[in-house]
Amino acid sequence: MPKLGMEPIRKAALVKATIIEIGQAGSLDVTVGQIAKRAGMSTALAHHYFGGKEQIFLAAMRHVLSLYGAEVREALALAKTPTERLEAILLASFSPSNFRAEVVSAWLNFYVLAQKTPGARRLLVVYQRRLQSNLVAALRPLVGARAVALAEQLGALIDGVYLRAALSDGPADGAASVRVIKAYLAAELKLKED
Repeated sequence: MPKLGMEPIRKAALVKATIIEIGQAGSLDVTVGQIAKRAGMSTALAHHYFGGKEQIFLAAMRHVLSLYGAEVREALALAKTPTERLEAILLASFSPSNFRAEVVSAWLNFYVLAQKTPGARRLLVVYQRRLQSNLVAALRPLVGARAVALAEQLGALIDGVYLRAALSDGPADGAASVRVIKAYLAAELKLKED
């Protein structure tokens, strides 16, 4: 007889274990068995809840995106000016909960998976559209018609910083990453003034 109320707890444990396992492996080259073992349950139970490794990974990325989205919304709610809105998006993107090694590795692998898996591709498109929309909304009062192009550049820069962090031997440094992007943004905003 299944234990009532355990499914959400077990699913959350599997999601967390997936992120850790992928982070340690640096790739999707992990098995459902490894994930289940880390979560403290059987492989059969992991398959029962998710079906397979791809579904577990997509659930893990939905979790990562959900936490990221909540952090962005919370930060944006406190922002009063367009500049504060931009900073809120950047700080959430590189916060300790979003920019830790295993999450960065999961993101890198998510991009790879999105090249061949429709479910991952859809999830990635949703993330990219939300980021673009948030950036454009913050940039429009500052740069007008250039907002869309500059938002695309900032999104690419954020992705690039994640890529470099995934390939780095050292720990991810969110504060340094924010400084790099803010310096680029300051140069772009100065160009508008000239």
